[in-house]
Amino acid sequence: MTPFLETALLGPVRVRAASGGAENALGGAKPRTVLAALLLAEGRVVPDSRLIRALWGERPPARSVAQLHTYASRLRAPLAGAARLERVGRGYRLSAVPGQLACDHRLFAERTTLGGTLLRQGDARRAAAVLRSALDLWQGEALADTTEQLAREERPWLEEARLTALEDRAEAELATGLPHGLVAELTGLVARYPLRERFRCLLMTAQCRAGQPAAALLQFHSGRELLADRLGVDPGPLLTRTFQQALAGELAA
Repeated sequence: MTPFLETALLGPVRVRAASGGAENALGGAKPRTVLAALLLAEGRVVPDSRLIRALWGERPPARSVAQLHTYASRLRAPLAGAARLERVGRGYRLSAVPGQLACDHRLFAERTTLGGTLLRQGDARRAAAVLRSALDLWQGEALADTTEQLAREERPWLEEARLTALEDRAEAELATGLPHGLVAELTGLVARYPLRERFRCLLMTAQCRAGQPAAALLQFHSGRELLADRLGVDPGPLLTRTFQQALAGELAA
């Protein structure tokens, strides 16, 4: 069954008709924040106190509860019956009507879980395709037009999920024999996330398979120095093992 509406949190928050239809008006950052918080709750009741904190932080206005009710009520029209917004005690619950609402963050989670499972099962080609389709759902920084308070609380775990999917996709593509294009991409990712050891390991593997073993060894030494300088720690087991495999010529194949 084709869903009636689609919601997006992996970029600007929006509601639109399925299959790329027109966007439904949500208003400014505050109603978008309420919608995003309710969608991320996955059908659980979100207390007023949680929503008020997401809207205004620790210093809400005197009429914050009344303003919250206004923002929540404005969501009923753009949701157009594809989800039920209910007042439950001193909180709100958003429940999708089965088959009527598609949410990009849920679809991303489903695809990354499947992609990770396929990768562990050795089906690298299918894993790479599924993970690429998951990453294609991202249209910018998650929760891009919500309040700073909500983004600060919720964006880190969404971003961590995206980075893990990037790592899994790169590992799957390496297993299918695509090292050359990955060297440039992984070089950029290592530069952006220099303390993330798995990106560095994947880059070293790609460099070895692309005939650049000396560059891979330099990557290890650069990472070791960075970890010591910034964190005061030695390379972890994965980075150490990758270095040993690079030295032994085991990553070239």
